[in-house]
Amino acid sequence: MTYVGGRAERLPLRDGCCGGAWLSTVIHHLGDLAGCARELRRVLHPGSPVLIRNSFPGRHQGITLFRFFPGAGRIADTFPTVEATVTAFATAGFAFQTLQQVPQVSAPSLRAAVERARQRADSTLKPLPDEEFAQGLAALERAAAAEPAPTPVIDHLDLLVLR
Repeated sequence: MTYVGGRAERLPLRDGCCGGAWLSTVIHHLGDLAGCARELRRVLHPGSPVLIRNSFPGRHQGITLFRFFPGAGRIADTFPTVEATVTAFATAGFAFQTLQQVPQVSAPSLRAAVERARQRADSTLKPLPDEEFAQGLAALERAAAAEPAPTPVIDHLDLLVLR
């Protein structure tokens, strides 16, 4: 496997050299979703899938973090919608294939989730006001302290497949 750096709107790859694309929790960071779609159309073999795993607005009830940090959920509500994403990719010739929720183990326990949240690396936590972040972290810490036994934190994100 080879890794190369680049921008979604200008991939440093040959035409038709890839058999698929995996965009995992990243589309809200893209400034030009339609530009990304055009580039993926260029570098993918005909008929190759684009798999987009993300938290889409109005569809993130299954994300544990947002129960403790409701403001993070409001930030996620500003991400591109399923409809906007499908439309952006349709302009590049991709068609909707399926949308389904997929589980992921986000942390091995609530205690581990606390340590991860403390880093404030999640793109929905970073913009929260400090006081709101502290309140959410305290609520998560209380829940972790009450956890009788370590239980994996399983979240559900959407998987959007286009071809």
